[in-house]
Amino acid sequence: MPGSQRTWPSRPTPAPCVVLSGAPRPTAATPTTCGELLRAGTLPESWMPPAHIADARTQVRLRRALVGERTAWQQRIHAILFHHGLPERSQLLTTDGRPWLASIHLPAVARQAVDLALRMIDHLEVELDTLDTQLGGIARAQPGCQALQRRYGVGWLTAVAIWAEFGDVRRFANSRQAVRFTGLDITISESDGKRARGHLARQGSPVLRWALHEAAMSAARPSSPDHPYSLQVKQRLGGKRAALSVARKLAREAYHTLRELGDQAVTPAELPTAA
Repeated sequence: MPGSQRTWPSRPTPAPCVVLSGAPRPTAATPTTCGELLRAGTLPESWMPPAHIADARTQVRLRRALVGERTAWQQRIHAILFHHGLPERSQLLTTDGRPWLASIHLPAVARQAVDLALRMIDHLEVELDTLDTQLGGIARAQPGCQALQRRYGVGWLTAVAIWAEFGDVRRFANSRQAVRFTGLDITISESDGKRARGHLARQGSPVLRWALHEAAMSAARPSSPDHPYSLQVKQRLGGKRAALSVARKLAREAYHTLRELGDQAVTPAELPTAA
């Protein structure tokens, strides 16, 4: 337009590079921006999962979220029954529990809430069946998942979860880095010569920690090869720490199992096509 001034967006300022404590001080020849480090080939790379691993992660995480929603609706039913003074009953969704729920007397609004909760649970069950079919196909066909299932306590679902959340383990230099990636490592608080053990780091994927912990819980069985180790840790530190120790041990074993497979550990599952 006449009389108007044209403005151009300014060029973004290159992101400065942070010098870590203890590192050599930069000189005039030292790259000072991430762009310069990228051109010099010294910028650390970030691993991005291929599409089939990213999809499996999404499906596993979606399944876990739907299970949480189903549990929440079940708890809502229990809360309504408790609020109206009805006896506590655990198996509400079985063939005996559903007729009992339909026969009890409830106010109109409470009955509406219970019926809605049952419909939501039924809908979630349909969606969970679809996801289980898809994830089960990956567990049966993917070489990395097959190898993980040979380990005591690792089922088809936990195998897919561990495989998808770990991804290509060759990006880790050793099994210690793999354990750190899971967030099951113990933080250390250190100050002025004092060193104290902290809590779980809890960094990384919660689904990966859940899968490793679920598989580690099987060590409590006498038939488990990790039962003597679990029992020894339990006597010293308690049952919870014993399960966490077995989970860390399982993470190290999963790292070595997937690393030995090489490229096969990250290949897409060859699923049968529908006729």
